[in-house]
Amino acid sequence: MSTYDPSGTDPEEGGKPSFGKQPPPTGGTPGAPSDPYGTPAQPPPSDPYGTPAESPTPPPAGNPYERPGSYGGSYGGAPYDQSPPGPPPGQGFGPAYGPGGQGVPGAGPVPGMPPLGSWPNRILARLIDYVLVQVVAILLVLPFASLGDRTGSTGAFWLACVLYFFYEGIMLSRDGQTLGKKAMKVRVAMLADGNKPTGSAAWTRAAVFIVPAIVCCAALWWIIDGLFGVFDKPYRQCLHDKAAKTVVVSTA
Repeated sequence: MSTYDPSGTDPEEGGKPSFGKQPPPTGGTPGAPSDPYGTPAQPPPSDPYGTPAESPTPPPAGNPYERPGSYGGSYGGAPYDQSPPGPPPGQGFGPAYGPGGQGVPGAGPVPGMPPLGSWPNRILARLIDYVLVQVVAILLVLPFASLGDRTGSTGAFWLACVLYFFYEGIMLSRDGQTLGKKAMKVRVAMLADGNKPTGSAAWTRAAVFIVPAIVCCAALWWIIDGLFGVFDKPYRQCLHDKAAKTVVVSTA
């Protein structure tokens, strides 16, 4: 009967170990890899100066999107939930009502707005324009009709109205002034920012001044239109100014 033990070694067979059973490792921490040299595991080195370990700083409480530097903040600007600062006082009407515009800044009813054009200057400017256009209309009608009869005078009036419509629309679109307004030192400006009238505003203003007079009321419409501006506060806007959202200011 053989006495060979497979769990041991056989010195006579060359000292081969058995692979079925191996002795448990000695020393070390259970579950940790063993040191082949038998060196016991060492604890982590302690701070020689006795400084306690710092715990990580917890994030601040609240919504992370409201903190500067987060997505809700800005990269050098105001957070998304804050409106940008408004313009400084005195600049609410834009550069055209400031030092770069015409007139005296700050003298009108709105800060930065030039003083309103006076009624005498506005009325005289209208009369100058009307006389200029009427003279042109008479010169155009005279070769074809006599001004002594009703046909000639009526034709001159209607032609003057048509010419005045185009005259005012073109002149106001350019720089806000007709020849009469240049002479009396007033100009038409957009109420919102003080710039010269836009094309649509200039033609609207001219149409509201002329078309009702042609259609039904003649000179009566101009009286109603002018009286409306006399009682309008604070911008003294006539009906044609209300329709075009314009205002007449001084350039003196």
